[in-house]
Amino acid sequence: MKFEDIYQEYWQKIFRLCMGYVNDYALAQDLAQETFIIVWQQLPNFRNEANISTWVFRIASNNCLRQIEKQKRFQKVEMPQQLMEENTESIEPKIQFLYKCISELNEIDRIIISLELENIKQSEIATIVGLSEANIRVKIHRIKEKLTQKFKENGHK
Repeated sequence: MKFEDIYQEYWQKIFRLCMGYVNDYALAQDLAQETFIIVWQQLPNFRNEANISTWVFRIASNNCLRQIEKQKRFQKVEMPQQLMEENTESIEPKIQFLYKCISELNEIDRIIISLELENIKQSEIATIVGLSEANIRVKIHRIKEKLTQKFKENGHK
């Protein structure tokens, strides 16, 4: 598979995955771009032992987890409100709230629900995160319950 094909097929999905992790439009774009730089660099080493989608999502997930670790080490400076509004105006309020709720989940739950929202098969999610398929099903159910509760608490339907 050519890099251009991978980029075309997975850019939006990887961006949304990154957005679920960091809830920051510009940072999610940077993380998605970094992911595809890694994919481009490592593509000659890809041996078709896994699905290309599993491989790309694992790279993106690892990249996002590294970013979260960096953020924990360095004090986060709040972005000026005006800049935040410029970056998020195009995103619907309910979607924005969903990303905010997802970003408040623990790291493993964030990746699981983000992959689930991209319609990745649960067996593939299990491979990406290293858990059993049964465990993934239970976690997805619990995560959806948590998110539904947050929406109810905040007056969203």
